[in-house]
Amino acid sequence: MKTIQMTIDEPLLAQLDQAASEEQTTRSAFIRRAVDDLIRRRRAQTLERQHRDAYAKQPATKDELAVWQEEQHWGEL
Repeated sequence: MKTIQMTIDEPLLAQLDQAASEEQTTRSAFIRRAVDDLIRRRRAQTLERQHRDAYAKQPATKDELAVWQEEQHWGEL
């Protein structure tokens, strides 16, 4: 691991310390997890946007989707 230095305002630091304490972890571990979660979310959003843009450029046809119609099962209503 690499050690970094960062600046953080005191109210946010107090919230960080409180949250880390509640999670029974260290500041560093809490920040690592938070950064990892944010990066994963951003990656998922990018993939979802790419998927959406691809279908906007070339929408699925009814014939492509019809094959899955029989596979749907909504249970007893």
